[in-house]
Amino acid sequence: MTMNIDRRQLMALGTFGLGALSVPASASLIGAKGFTHGIASGEPSQNSILLWTRFVGTCDNRLTVEIAENIDFSGPKISGEIVAQAERDHIAKITIDGLNPDQWYFYRFIAPDGTVSQIGRTRTLPEGATRRFNIGVVGCSNLPFGYFNAYAHAAQNRDLDLMIHTGDYLYEYPIGTYPSNEQALAGRMIQPSHEMVQLADYRLRYAAYRSDPDLQRLHQILPMIAMWDDHEFANDAYKDGAENHDASEGNWSTRKRVAERVYREWMPVSDRNHSDPLWSEYQIGDLATIFLTESRIGARNQPVDLVAALKGQQDVQKALETFRDDVWQDPAREMIGGEQEAWLAAAMQKSKASGTKWQVWSQQCVMGELKLPQEATNWVADDAPAFAKKRLEVGAMAAKIGLPINFDAWDGYPQARERALKIAQQAEADLIVLSGDSHNAWAFDLATDDGAAGVEFGGHSVTSPGIESYLSGAKPDVAGRALVETNPQLQWTDTAHRGYMTVTLTPEKATSTWHFLDTIRAKSIALTGSKSQTVLRGRNRLRG
Repeated sequence: MTMNIDRRQLMALGTFGLGALSVPASASLIGAKGFTHGIASGEPSQNSILLWTRFVGTCDNRLTVEIAENIDFSGPKISGEIVAQAERDHIAKITIDGLNPDQWYFYRFIAPDGTVSQIGRTRTLPEGATRRFNIGVVGCSNLPFGYFNAYAHAAQNRDLDLMIHTGDYLYEYPIGTYPSNEQALAGRMIQPSHEMVQLADYRLRYAAYRSDPDLQRLHQILPMIAMWDDHEFANDAYKDGAENHDASEGNWSTRKRVAERVYREWMPVSDRNHSDPLWSEYQIGDLATIFLTESRIGARNQPVDLVAALKGQQDVQKALETFRDDVWQDPAREMIGGEQEAWLAAAMQKSKASGTKWQVWSQQCVMGELKLPQEATNWVADDAPAFAKKRLEVGAMAAKIGLPINFDAWDGYPQARERALKIAQQAEADLIVLSGDSHNAWAFDLATDDGAAGVEFGGHSVTSPGIESYLSGAKPDVAGRALVETNPQLQWTDTAHRGYMTVTLTPEKATSTWHFLDTIRAKSIALTGSKSQTVLRGRNRLRG
């Protein structure tokens, strides 16, 4: 990384403190005018960056955007114009071209009446020889569960060059559901109060989340590459439906289309035509290629349901074996689909052939193999509901014959996972998989029948509770140790903390550091600890 930015400018940007970013939670939801939800940048290349803002007026408003190397916008700058359209919820997005590689920039929007937005900081990607690049990885941010302290900490981490959001940027549930009213933190309110289903619901929920000052600050400070997971649509979404969608909520295709539209309105991501691919790639000089894939609404088949398969079966053991061999191992079941697999294969081959050091695959769900330890049946609390105890009992039985914990992750699509990892092996890739979704932290050595395939750094959540909330009868270190002992691919896990991950890339090694926040129940960026795992280039295994 080349720091082409004056330290005084960085300090000046720091004076745009959290207080200046604060937006009353109700202000953006009851008719605020002007620049209402901060600014953001995303999808950087060597010569371009996408800039985002929201400006509410009485009609469409033409905004001027300026981007410069100096925070006071003296000297050379590039200007452009973009319309904040009422029909698009007053969102304005513009991609600025003609920038220099590996350069930090400042940007702002100017309204027709002369009102100026906050000043944002962003950067382009390096070109050619690159010695170091630092990526922050966040995901699974449920606003009522607690404060976005992980965002606040990442925003003041001056080593970071880029943020990746692995999905579950927000959650669709009504007030009182995940979290319950008892679990919800006072003052962390969402709108609408009901589940987001219609266009206005999705827009209002994004407005509620984007009113959070820590999320606004993160977007102000760093460019972001983002892809949705399931909750931007509905829980456990797949191409033809979702666990949290039924006929009373209308047509799934309509809901899916609405959810994607609003995601593209409110996030610093490109719009797309129906025929455009959902996947993309980003080149970090000669150091890394980041492959960003989609694994929810494009090709994924419905997750298999073990509990349903066993219901009413007299011979449970036989039913388990039939489920394993005929259903779970079905090679026709897709996670990312054949077209995306073909693109990924060609892109990895091209990256490796160009001499790029690392092939970084950013996607949503945990890829490593996870089975339930047999002792987990003793981890559930005595007062846990009967269904939770039953599911642990079934999970332990399933693990004995090789079935996993979570069929919504890559574990539910073993043949698709094998194909994907063999793509990396055939390319002789130095593969790093980044994942989210599970709410806990994981470090895996990934492998196929042919041997080592790469490593996985699984990010823990910003606020959403992890597996520990369902296994309250075991201390996290006990559960973590048993999980590692049960699962050969798993090298380390943390099942206790919220936070975020940073990944530092150099030509010789890649190191992931998981940062553990002390609390999410009060505003604080204090850490309670961290953990790092390293892979050396050419090894495709974590360093012991």
